[in-house]
Amino acid sequence: MVTAKKAPAPKAAPAKKAAPAKKVAAAKKAAPAKKAAPAKKRTPNAAFMKALTPSAALAAVVGSAALPRTEVVSKLWAYIKKNNLQDKTNKRLINADAKLKEVFGKAQVSMFEMAGLIGKHLK
Repeated sequence: MVTAKKAPAPKAAPAKKAAPAKKVAAAKKAAPAKKAAPAKKRTPNAAFMKALTPSAALAAVVGSAALPRTEVVSKLWAYIKKNNLQDKTNKRLINADAKLKEVFGKAQVSMFEMAGLIGKHLK
């Protein structure tokens, strides 16, 4: 005698609760309408744009003229790109050549610590 297996009974999906429509509509109406304010042009911080004199080691890379910190970083990146000093596998690392090794104090520096190391060479 062969016994037939019973198929498992299908499970009923749990009933979904409907979100109350009144609260959603009220929340949308409660938000005040914002007017578009005219765009104000940001003025640069005067201390940030102050011209600083680079040390002799840094002057070999960026020049001896007094420059704001932003320009020093821009010229340093131009030097790094021109001499292909970014690490091939990890572009966040900079491999220092002889000139940059005097500025950084070590052979390899991350781009995030570069700004702190440059600050020691600006007066």
